[in-house]
Amino acid sequence: MDAPATGAWEGLVTTALLGTDRRTPPGTGPGQEAPVALLDAAAVETVRRRAGLRPARAAERPQPAPEDSRPPLPPAAARRLAMLLADRPGASGGGRRGTAPDLMELLPQWLAAANAHGFAPPPQVLPALLDAARGRTDLRPAALQFAGPRALWLARLNPDWRFALRSTPGGGAALPHLRDDGSIRQLWQDGLFAERVALLSALRSREPAAARELLATTWATERAEDRLMFLDSLRTGLCPDDEPFLEQALTDRSRNVRATAAELLSALPGSALAARMALRAEACVAIDRTLSAPAIAVEAPHECDPGMERDGVVAKAPAGRGERSWWFGQLVEAAPLGTWSPRLGGRTPREIVALPVSDDWQGELHAAWCRAAVRQRDAEWSRALLGEPSAPEAGGPGAVSLAERAKLLGTLDAAERAEWVAGFIAAHGLSEAFQLLGVCAVPWAAPLGRAVVDALNIARDAGSYPWSFSGVMGLAERCLDPSEAGRLDALLAVPDDEPENASPGAGGYWAESFQRLSTTLRLRAAMTEELRMP
Repeated sequence: MDAPATGAWEGLVTTALLGTDRRTPPGTGPGQEAPVALLDAAAVETVRRRAGLRPARAAERPQPAPEDSRPPLPPAAARRLAMLLADRPGASGGGRRGTAPDLMELLPQWLAAANAHGFAPPPQVLPALLDAARGRTDLRPAALQFAGPRALWLARLNPDWRFALRSTPGGGAALPHLRDDGSIRQLWQDGLFAERVALLSALRSREPAAARELLATTWATERAEDRLMFLDSLRTGLCPDDEPFLEQALTDRSRNVRATAAELLSALPGSALAARMALRAEACVAIDRTLSAPAIAVEAPHECDPGMERDGVVAKAPAGRGERSWWFGQLVEAAPLGTWSPRLGGRTPREIVALPVSDDWQGELHAAWCRAAVRQRDAEWSRALLGEPSAPEAGGPGAVSLAERAKLLGTLDAAERAEWVAGFIAAHGLSEAFQLLGVCAVPWAAPLGRAVVDALNIARDAGSYPWSFSGVMGLAERCLDPSEAGRLDALLAVPDDEPENASPGAGGYWAESFQRLSTTLRLRAAMTEELRMP
């Protein structure tokens, strides 16, 4: 057999693409035999190409997948997981969703419950689980925890799943035993960055002092971006013993490192930085004794001196923001909240917040106190700044935005948080409640669940369309206690008479929405029961 001409295969492909009517194979004229000749020539060339390949060295066989010692899922729960992973809802162009539950939105809750039970997944679902986590970053922590060590084994074999290695501390590498000082120091000196971050985080969660001492051994030689990441790990277990190290970091050559160190020190009310900030803030805020009624007077700083900058005050104000108000807000935010009762006549936080503030400084002062309450996790100040949930201003005297209120609520315990949000919804409805509901513990406490269902019922009676409240309805499907399903039965029927000025067909759409909510709650109850079955 003659050696194949250079580019022979490419020529045959071109002929096939053009068609034998326009181009005939070599040695053949046009006609009915041309297609047969083309296929014969392709078959011959295929044999030549295969015969000309030299065998390559066999690739190393992958190591077996690691064992997963956790108990397997109950059969009913395994079937449910397969259903959840198989659901791929199509993108909808309208607001109408029908009555079928959104199974993919139930997957995060199912994973959290399975992880709480400590179950291992069936091996055959791991590819679908990794595909789901690949498309949804919010799903990854719970999905990778549930998938276990075999997910990392698969991720090393498939580039599409490499996110699992990036999302796992140390890229899934095993960390030395935290009592093995020699191995810890060797990994800290020679490990990859991700491994070192994972090591420091693991050590900090167990032995905070040992983690800080390990970081100090190489601090001076670390890159600025690495110092910032390592310093952030000190948020776990932050305590007064960390102060000397953080004070040293205030002189770091990196502005971001200095700012982070200052933020951490300001979260320690007894730190020297907190005391310095308290003195500066006290110089700006006092009781105005020139007025007939008590009020707060504010005198913002006129300059940002080097000492303030060293303690984390950013000198350059953002565009559109006055320098003095910018500096003032940072000082008050970093000062211990315990500063203000002695400074302002022994008043309680609630009494302080109720005082008028002169010269339009109230918004700036209260906003800074909000940030301080969140940073210092001070529930008493948070309550004062939130005010009563039924207040006419719909959120209290100090909260400047819904996001700020949500952060303040995060400092309260779960029961108090739910009670406050329930009161807010009862007074103001659902139009501004979405962010506040997002910080409440799941499942929602009974008073909060009742408040949400009642508000949805009021919105239905007002004649609006349900997708105006689609965000709240979606939260209710995931967060409402399944025991509330029975209360929805009275809302499932389409009303015979729609309210005056109601949107056309709104009653039917609401019935669908409540039907979907009821079905979803019952499905969640079944999912929970399946995970308990032997």
